[in-house]
Amino acid sequence: MKKISKRIKLAQGKVEEGKFYSVPEALIAIKELPKAKFDESVEIAVHLNMDPKKTETVVRGTVVLPSGTGRKRRIIVFCKGEAEAQAKEAGADYVGANDLIEKVLKGFMDFDCVVATPDMMKDVSKLGKVLGPRGLMPSPKTGTVTNNVSGAIKELKAGKVEFKVDKQSGMHLSIGKSSFSQDALEKNINAFLEALNQVRPASIKGQFIKSLYLSTTMGPGFKLKV
Repeated sequence: MKKISKRIKLAQGKVEEGKFYSVPEALIAIKELPKAKFDESVEIAVHLNMDPKKTETVVRGTVVLPSGTGRKRRIIVFCKGEAEAQAKEAGADYVGANDLIEKVLKGFMDFDCVVATPDMMKDVSKLGKVLGPRGLMPSPKTGTVTNNVSGAIKELKAGKVEFKVDKQSGMHLSIGKSSFSQDALEKNINAFLEALNQVRPASIKGQFIKSLYLSTTMGPGFKLKV
């Protein structure tokens, strides 16, 4: 049987059984947790009142977290011509066309976000089996297939993230770091919840969000008031 560390025991003791926390209360409790040896992510877990098998109720969207994500994001852009100069000027880490596609096919994966211009998507589709399972395939729905590569890069660097319901009607999203101030984390949480409600399918009746939990990477979950 795996031994529970003293730090985890202390953290679990901070959760009041049966209590539903407001966002500020949960963040105060998280700030009081014993610290890990690294800057943990603060994560929100959502369970939605829906059937994910029904395509008309698929919940997916993007949100720019006003306080950012807390980590540097490496961006790769598939484009050519004038768009290459725009991408480089906007701060893309890697820019190219078919040569860059071949590099990724050979195993290069040193990036976190992918942007592509529409004219490149026929060739970028070759990377579906590589990027798809990692959730990195660019899409018009998330604004990562666009001729405005400069705008897409700036949004990603500013904290734009994608969220999508999984097969269990759940959703997990990192909304910042433990080192963020309570106010910064609260702004990110509110922005995400607002964006989530904006993409609520009209076919879902009654309560949309069944449960909400807030936690750190290594910490216990605090159940939020819905």
